Amino acid sequence: MTNVSVSYFSLVLALGLVLVALGLSSKEKLGLTKDIMVAVVRTVLQLVFIGYVLKYIFQLDHLIVTIAMSLVIVFNASHQAYKRNPNPHKQFRHAFLAILSSTAVTLGLLMLSGAIKPLPSQIIPISGMIASNSMVAIGLCYREMHTAFTDQRQQVLEKLSLGAPIKLASLSILQQSIRTAMQPTIDSAKTVGLVSLPGMMSGLIFAGVDPVYAIKYQIMVMFMLLSATSLGSVVAGYFAYKDYFNDRQQLDFDAG
Repeated sequence: MTNVSVSYFSLVLALGLVLVALGLSSKEKLGLTKDIMVAVVRTVLQLVFIGYVLKYIFQLDHLIVTIAMSLVIVFNASHQAYKRNPNPHKQFRHAFLAILSSTAVTLGLLMLSGAIKPLPSQIIPISGMIASNSMVAIGLCYREMHTAFTDQRQQVLEKLSLGAPIKLASLSILQQSIRTAMQPTIDSAKTVGLVSLPGMMSGLIFAGVDPVYAIKYQIMVMFMLLSATSLGSVVAGYFAYKDYFNDRQQLDFDAG
């Protein structure tokens, strides 16, 4: 296996690539200079911190600590997804339950199938991949749902006035939101290997693993992400649409 090593000097030189982004932001007056610099600092600090934390957890190899770390990942992903919901009546527990269920079910099936083992070095990275992709999908679901409720407010009100329950009045919006949330993952699955070599496959190949062996893991990852994003989007969507109605089954949100 190839010995992959990046020196500190190489990292400093790679930092020069950031200057390209800073230069473009400045030249085109995009106003992103501060955001880019903050992103770079946070990237370094967060990754250094999590690197030492993971090193300790991997050496400890304790199931409870591993589960706790996975829950921290799920909590942070849920918080980010929650913040992306424009609805003022949003509820954090809905985002948390959606990501928790998608992560737990997908991870559980992978462990039962023997695809991964109950080791911190496998459970924690896979949990992160599942939770992060669910977070993105759920965020898309939330934004699409809010836009749809805003644009189709009158149609929803008309359905309610004709006696339709809130689920029936919102069904087309719910379906549209879930489709939007899942579409990026589906598109990625269609083009994997033709347009891109995704993270896990590229990492294994870069580390010297046989490409055919790496492909097996990438296929598993794509199946995993399709499952996680679909489950997370459905759970989040079915929770979220109810937040647009009050206890009297009336549409209740600021369309502006």
